[in-house]
Amino acid sequence: MPTPPRSPRPRPAPQRRPPAQRRGAPRPPARRKPRWAMRAVTTLSVVVLASAGIGHTVVTSLDAEIDRVDPFRDMKNRPEAGDGMNVLLVGTDGREKLSEEQRRAYRLGGAPCHCTDTIMIVHISEDRERASVVSLPRDSYAMTPPHTDRVSGEQHKGHPLKLNAAYAEGGPQLTVRTVEKMTRVKIDHYLEVDFTSFMKTVDVVGGVEICTDRHLKDSHTGLDLPAGRHTLKGGQALQYVRARYVDGASDLGRMQRQQRFMAALVDRVTSSGILLNPMKFRDVTLAVLGSVRADKGFGTDELLDLGRAMRNFSPSSSEFTTVPIRTMGYAVKGVGSTLKWDPEKSGQIFEALRRDQPLSVHRPRDAALRVPVDPKQIRVQVQNGTGTAGLGRRVDAALAATGFATTKAPVNAAQRDVKRTVVAYDPRWDRSAKSLAAALPGSQLRAVKGQGATLKVIAGADFVKVRKVRAEDPGRGEFGVVRGDEVGCGS
Repeated sequence: MPTPPRSPRPRPAPQRRPPAQRRGAPRPPARRKPRWAMRAVTTLSVVVLASAGIGHTVVTSLDAEIDRVDPFRDMKNRPEAGDGMNVLLVGTDGREKLSEEQRRAYRLGGAPCHCTDTIMIVHISEDRERASVVSLPRDSYAMTPPHTDRVSGEQHKGHPLKLNAAYAEGGPQLTVRTVEKMTRVKIDHYLEVDFTSFMKTVDVVGGVEICTDRHLKDSHTGLDLPAGRHTLKGGQALQYVRARYVDGASDLGRMQRQQRFMAALVDRVTSSGILLNPMKFRDVTLAVLGSVRADKGFGTDELLDLGRAMRNFSPSSSEFTTVPIRTMGYAVKGVGSTLKWDPEKSGQIFEALRRDQPLSVHRPRDAALRVPVDPKQIRVQVQNGTGTAGLGRRVDAALAATGFATTKAPVNAAQRDVKRTVVAYDPRWDRSAKSLAAALPGSQLRAVKGQGATLKVIAGADFVKVRKVRAEDPGRGEFGVVRGDEVGCGS
């Protein structure tokens, strides 16, 4: 079993750093914060990429370049440490590093905020065979511990705020203290990145493959992605993970897309040989160096230990979830509309992290094709379009067994010489129609205005079988936990 990164161990003599890099040197002004997206992806890539275990010299150079913070200074009454390692990932803005042309192209106008809009806990298991990522929504209702305002120096008692505002009041230290207070999970390390490094990282790994069953268009970010399989480069990837106006799901839909991107990025990095190529590895690490801040304890030895343990890391060994919410739009005077966590369900998630347990029971992958709409939500009337007796009943039973809400009363079609199976649908239910057609290989879609919510299957002579399908959002169980291999293109 690998030695946990935080375990005490002898360390080689530290290399001298140029004066500007020494820990006592003044730090550049605090970087500013972005929206919920790519920073966690970039930071996770730092954990995976910068720890490949390919050589002490390469990782030592990374250690020397990372800007250091001390989020654990003078912290008392902390939660008891569990097994494994917990890394708090926070996101920063960094749009000021982009050119005016880039800011226009990727819709990054306006001033950066002074808060962390992305906060995640990444738990690396003690046996280094699993990574659990728990997203803490930016608008979560939080109660700070007593602290000193980072700007005014004023002493504050504990008070309510949105979780992402803790950074503005007390920087990394208050952010860590607030998260520990809310979760009772001890944070071992702190990592902070901005989305400029995200774009560079995506470009240097050669792009990340993403699949979508429908056209994704968001006027706020400029995303315009036709249905199909795409390899996204830095700028387009940034638009993809920031988009929140492509459907009615808003932040929920955006978090699901971020999970897909994180899984795809890990798959790209671990399957492409980057981790075994010192030159490519160097290029990737250099792409993120200028935007990463970490606690002083996250050094060369920790990176190497983690890298040796994670060489076999893959999407199937990662799992993602978001803290369960009990109350949406929980109003707090002076704070606004917040999200109130479900205390019981969120408590179970954090208890699993403390006990170093998976967030969900491992499920073997099935052969079901992922579709955009859950079959249980699709009402189907089957018609027999052939002269074969009993074909309608056979198709109805097969669709029902796959999960579709059939009428269980098939009828004969007006036309009895249908060669190719037809799925007739009202255009308003086009996504349901695509999901149903996927279960009938070779079937033909036929739009019928005014048909209504019930879809019709006219079974033709070509019918062989119904293919098993299930909803593309594979979140199952109480907490909506998904594995990385369940949200990638191969799913």
